[in-house]
Amino acid sequence: MNKKICAAVAAALCIAAFLYHGKKNDLPVIAIANYGPHSTLEASLNGLKKELADCGFIENKTIRYEIADVGFDPALIPQMITNLVGYKPKVMVTKSTPVSQFAKGKVHDIPLVYCDITDPMEVGLIKTKGQSHENVTGSSDQNDLEQFLNFAKELLPNAKTVGLLYSTSESNDAALVHLMEEATSSVGLSVLAIPVDQARDIPVRMQEFRNKADFIYVGMSGPIQPALPTIASEAQKMGIPVFNSGDQAVRDGLVLASFGANYESVGRNAGKLVVKLLKGADIKTLAPIYPGSCDHQCFINKKLADRFQIKIPKGSAIIIGE
Repeated sequence: MNKKICAAVAAALCIAAFLYHGKKNDLPVIAIANYGPHSTLEASLNGLKKELADCGFIENKTIRYEIADVGFDPALIPQMITNLVGYKPKVMVTKSTPVSQFAKGKVHDIPLVYCDITDPMEVGLIKTKGQSHENVTGSSDQNDLEQFLNFAKELLPNAKTVGLLYSTSESNDAALVHLMEEATSSVGLSVLAIPVDQARDIPVRMQEFRNKADFIYVGMSGPIQPALPTIASEAQKMGIPVFNSGDQAVRDGLVLASFGANYESVGRNAGKLVVKLLKGADIKTLAPIYPGSCDHQCFINKKLADRFQIKIPKGSAIIIGE
């Protein structure tokens, strides 16, 4: 009798599992094409999911996510995009410049929502700042660099030059250099931009900042950002403070301070666009979203501030390590 009951229970569980997976596979798919594992990219992904959940699109209940990344290897992007297209998603979210650029060139019958892009116009995703282009719209992580530089000057009032590494293979980096040059000219600073061909060259290229840069800024560059520990180590040897756009490096004691768009907010902005598309909106009517003033935040590592003998102005940022 017990064996019969166990067999019946097992059969019922199998049927329930089959029905569940069948139902799950019938859910609308949102494809997420990521560049690689990174704290800021994860934060924006979490923000996107939260925004959709708040609007009633619940993972594995009303929608299904198919998420892939290429481990920052651009050679694998074509295969990743092809695989994700195979799921016939209602929307594809593309995270980072190289992923978004490839998808735009190859995917024309699926709405594309880029995310974590500094200057979508500069890298060819859209043609006008306030208007989608073809089947593409999205959420930018473009920082207010002028506001950032004023924040940096509060901590380093005698600073004259900001150092910036940029990858020669990343169009997003070219956009950042251009934006930084415009911002520095507005606040009375200059920028020393050093090109990097390959990540392994970074320790050598960093030496060009010695006695020339008063602080270094690390933006959201795919090739440069993963090398932040190396950049921080070399900069500390030269006594140069480092700033970046994400708070995790401040918490980890790698950089003095961060100023930038809150990546959960960047993801939520992308989520707002995805929600409208899922509800039937025409992508041609969905303007790209840029971070507002409320989407920015700044953090300071007190231990590093003490090491550099920097007096932290009251109310200037969230202090880590107090």
